Parts: sequence; C-alpha cells; structure tokens
Amino acid sequence: QVQLVESGGGLVQPGGSLRLSCAASGIIYSINDMGWYRQAPGKERELVARITRGGSTNYADSVKGRFTISRDNTKNTVALQMNSLKPEDTAAYYCNAYVLTYYPYGMDYWGKGTLVTVSS
Repeated sequence: QVQLVESGGGLVQPGGSLRLSCAASGIIYSINDMGWYRQAPGKERELVARITRGGSTNYADSVKGRFTISRDNTKNTVALQMNSLKPEDTAAYYCNAYVLTYYPYGMDYWGKGTLVTVSS
C-alpha cells in the first residue's frame, strides 16, 4: 500500500504565504505525475497544480504567478508554495500521485487533505 501524508495547512491572513508538503511512503517503484487539488465548501474538487517526474508543471489560471509546485524524486515528496493568498484560496488541499508499486502496475493515490483558511 501507499500513503500520502500532507502537512503545512493552517490559518493565514490575506496576502500571506503557506507551504504545503506531501510525502509518499509504502511500496513505491516509481512516481509519475504528482499534484495538488483543492475543494472548497460546496464546490467540486479542482486541480491547483501538477508536476511530472521530469519537472514539467501546469497550474490553474487562478493560481498562476502566486503558487509554485516542486518535487523531490529522491524523497518522494511534492510541495506547494502559496504566496499572495486570497480568501478564495480557502479550501481543503489534497495531494495526488500516480504511483507504480510494481512496474508496470500503478494507480492514483490521494492524501486525506490539509485545510487552508485565508482570513483576516
């Protein structure tokens, strides 16, 4: 089995910064894409940012220029640096990864989420 554990959420004022981290553990042969999604109350889960194993990234339009995703393939971790936070960024943030446990068998895994609240 594979576990994804997020950390770094919390309460921050508008304009502030937070850094989310996610660590994958368990039986891992390789990890392909990793990403962050978020879900605000009453809304569907949406993509925030994704990063390939090679480091290519894509972002939701709403976070471009403010958020930066990065990963460390040696540690099986992914991070999301969030700057210039806005109240509309308030949501539960979920880590996602496509993990190959035994080549070529893989599947999507999700963390349990970490709450980010942007409020004065």
